[in-house]
Amino acid sequence: MKTKLAAIAMIAAASAATAAPEVYTMDPSHSQVAFSYGHGDFSTTYWILSGFEGEIVFDAQNPAASRVTTSIPVERLLTGWQERSDHVLKSGDFFDVEANPTVRFESTGIEVTGDKTALISGDVTINGVTVPVVLDAHMTAMTDQYPLPPFSGKPAIGVSATTTLLRSDFDLGMFAPFVSDQVEVEISIEAMQLQ
Repeated sequence: MKTKLAAIAMIAAASAATAAPEVYTMDPSHSQVAFSYGHGDFSTTYWILSGFEGEIVFDAQNPAASRVTTSIPVERLLTGWQERSDHVLKSGDFFDVEANPTVRFESTGIEVTGDKTALISGDVTINGVTVPVVLDAHMTAMTDQYPLPPFSGKPAIGVSATTTLLRSDFDLGMFAPFVSDQVEVEISIEAMQLQ
């Protein structure tokens, strides 16, 4: 009997060790990238990108082998003020939306720093310029049964991350330094297994 139990345990352990990474698709209704920057010493301005999709391939057995990709239409950028949005998206002073319609991120490596934390290295492409970045990431939630429609019962994960970008790296540096070149980025993602 002990031999049989040991064999079952070994099979289960082998199956877990060779479990395939799971693919999670970002939920566009609950995934956002928020940007904040200083307007002189007077105020902090906030922009947001939402309504996008992407993919997280999560390897629970070897989290460092996981990867993340996303592509976000620039036209979905919300600045909170129509005149500012028109200037940023249509004037040509900042984004060239016709030539470079998306913001893209693709991970290149992951350093696991804790049970639920990691540094995600990757390349971000904005305005046709690709720059390496590091995201300070935290897994905020993981469940086998998402509780609400339209993803009821689906396995799901939540991830948050922060990083800092320089506008000038992406040919977006107009009005610096009064409008700060440094932009703080906060990312919040929900993603589900849809298969």
